[in-house]
Amino acid sequence: MNRRTILILGLLSAALATAPSQVGLTQSNLLVGRWKLNLEKSKFTPGPPPKSQTLNFEGVGQDFKNTAETIDAQGQATKIVFMHIYDGKPHPTTGNPLFDATTYTRVDDHHVKWVRSKADKPVQTGTNEISADGKTFTVSTEGIGPNGQPISSVAVYEKQ
Repeated sequence: MNRRTILILGLLSAALATAPSQVGLTQSNLLVGRWKLNLEKSKFTPGPPPKSQTLNFEGVGQDFKNTAETIDAQGQATKIVFMHIYDGKPHPTTGNPLFDATTYTRVDDHHVKWVRSKADKPVQTGTNEISADGKTFTVSTEGIGPNGQPISSVAVYEKQ
């Protein structure tokens, strides 16, 4: 082989070696943007569901800031800010009296497990899933809600 062929093969090998990490980065970036709750596809137990909810994901380095804006069934507006830092450690969450921190653990490019806690005690657990096409984001939640009652929900969001 001549020098040029060796150089081209070396560059091609380097590109292929880094491709999986670049694909993962691209898939993770599917979250960035605005998401709207689809009430018809979602389920909230015990209910009632919120009137509306939007999520706004912004990239912050390799992490994400998610601002959730909700109008509840009584018409009250709330804003919760989640820092999606995928290191398995609790990070501050603001805007909800039920929890003050969230721990995120990435399962793969489309699935994340999380735990919400209050004063270092778990109060809710769940999963986030983004569809392969990046158009649907599903958040499943189990735990304790207002007044200490058990809650279970599957919230389905669509990319805007």
